[in-house]
Order: sequence, then C-alpha cells, then structure tokens
Amino acid sequence: METSVHKQQQQQPEAGKIRNLPWVEKYRPQTLDDLISHQDILSTIQKFISQDRLPHLLLYGPPGTGKTSTILACAKQLYKDKEFGSMVLELNASDDRGIDIVRGPILSFASTRTIFKKGFKLVILDEADAMTQDAQNALRRVIEKFTENTRFCLICNYLSKIIPALQSRCTRFRFGPLTPELMVPRLEHVAEKEKVDISEDGMKALVTLSSGDMRRALNILQSTNMAFGKVTEETVYTCTGHPLKSDIANILDWMLNQDFTTAYRSILSLVLRVCSGICSLCLNCSSLDIMELKTLKGLALHDILTEIHLFVHRVDFPSSVRIHLLTKMADIEYRLSVGTNEKIQLSSLIAAFQVTRDLIVTEA
Repeated sequence: METSVHKQQQQQPEAGKIRNLPWVEKYRPQTLDDLISHQDILSTIQKFISQDRLPHLLLYGPPGTGKTSTILACAKQLYKDKEFGSMVLELNASDDRGIDIVRGPILSFASTRTIFKKGFKLVILDEADAMTQDAQNALRRVIEKFTENTRFCLICNYLSKIIPALQSRCTRFRFGPLTPELMVPRLEHVAEKEKVDISEDGMKALVTLSSGDMRRALNILQSTNMAFGKVTEETVYTCTGHPLKSDIANILDWMLNQDFTTAYRSILSLVLRVCSGICSLCLNCSSLDIMELKTLKGLALHDILTEIHLFVHRVDFPSSVRIHLLTKMADIEYRLSVGTNEKIQLSSLIAAFQVTRDLIVTEA
C-alpha cells in the first residue's frame, strides 16, 4: 500500500512538469515517424540508420522547420534512455562558441572510445553558424580524426556561415518552410488536445503569420489562447501586434485618396498610440485617418511596410510607377533598420504614395 502511494506521489510532479511545458516542447516529435514534413530527407536518414552507415550531417534551413527535432529523434532511435547521456553530446547557442569549446568538451567527448557499447557517439552542434571561424577550423580536424567512433551533426539557419571545409565533410540536407497543408493538421491536433477554441480564420492567421515556422505557430497559438481564451483572426493579430488586413486596407486608402496631413495623422495614431482627441472609431472623420489608426493600435511601422509591400505587388500599377514606389519603400525599410525616427519615415512613406498617385494621374 505504501509503495503504491509513493508511486502516485512520484507521478504527480512528473505530470505537473508535462502540463507546465511550453507546447513547443510538449508536442515535440519523439520519433522519426512523428515528424510531419520532409519525408524524402527522413527516409534517407532512416536508411542510413538501418544500414548503420550514418555520415556526418549538416542540416540547414529557416527556424522551426524540424532540424533539431529530426536529429533528436534519430538519437533516440539509435540509443536507449540509459545510454543517451553517455553517447550524445548536445551543444546549442547558450554554450560558448569559441575555439576552447572545440578543444575542450568536444575533443574530450569525441576522443573517448566506447568500451562496453557498440556503435558510435553522436555530437549535435545546434546553431553551428554562431561558431567562430577559428572554432570551425579546429572542428574540421576533430571531425577527421575521430570519424571512426564519433559522428557529428551540425545544425544552422545560414549555410553561408559554415566554412566550405566543414560543408564538404558532411552530407547536407535543406529543411524548407512547412506548407500550410502540413501545418494545419498538426495545429488542429494540438488544439484538440489542449481544448483550444479556434476558428477557421484564426487557423489561417496562425499559418500566415508563422510563414512555415512550426515553432512560431505553436507559440502564437499558446499565447493567444492564454491571453484571450479564444483563437480568432483578430485575437491572433492583436496578440502578435501585427496589423490586421482591414487596417492595411485603410492605410492604403488614406495614402492614395486623402491629402497628406489627414493621412499622416491617421496612420501615426496606429503606430504611436498618440490619441488626437478625436473619436478613434469614426473613420469617416476627415481629421482621423492613418496617423490616428497607427497610434491607437500601437502598430510597428516596419510591420505596416511589410504588409503594404505585398499589396503593392497585387495592385495593378504601371511598371514605372511600381518600380519607383518599391525603391522608395526599400529605402525607408533600410532607414528603419538602422534606428531612424519613425515619424519622419512615416512622412516619407506617405509622400512616396502621394507622388505615386500624381504619377498615375499624369500617365493616365
């Protein structure tokens, strides 16, 4: 009786830990079969494992596409739970990335042979593109020297930041962004397990904002659910601080159809949350428009610019006008990235659209 009570007491904290985990970790795939994308890559790696011919791997691609999950699932398939700690060395961006980490822990781990266990050890270097040039050069020699009993897996976002000598020693796999067809069933599975009230437009908003990043989609889903209790298009955009499509439509309308002062005040209201004392809901009021909308919702000008860029490609502008407008928008985006004043850049954006409007009238 005491034993069963003791077991229950042990299980309760474990259940609590699982319940308190971020959904990204709670629903991380544990086996290769659980992974939902890049089946061609997974089948190739599965063949390597089944034939006991796993080479050094270099997995690269955008964040949240399954690179780390893939190699961790491989490691769990290769090693039992008891062996995992002694056979796998995992280092990520939180660890030191200089040459000392290569000459110290990595070299020590790779050079130690497994006496009582068959097979090879596995070194996982997550976010390897953060390693210094000297560290990568030192790692090149370590990989060569200890290939007999150790395999290395490098994971990075930017392949160009990995030196060619390391690239040539690894089998490369690119993990592209996930498609909506792959993401939606997985998000629906998590929503069902967590009893999340999610609408169809909320699901579309999740997929749109995540841009093929499954980690980002799950984080937005969890934060929106906790903040609002219901996941809809409006709550998703509000939670992430991203401008709604209706806001972007209003901003474009103001910039192309209103005079400069009216448009500026209306948009600035959306961005800086500076209320001008006019009813924020009355979009018919001539003195409201863009500046007011920008301030009331606290939107970032960079996000507005990104969304407007998509609209510019959809609108049927003459080629010369479109080129002029995109060049101006690129200049504004660059100036924002180096920390210039948002009000001045907003003025420049509106001015670019006002000039575009005049050009269209002139060409007509």
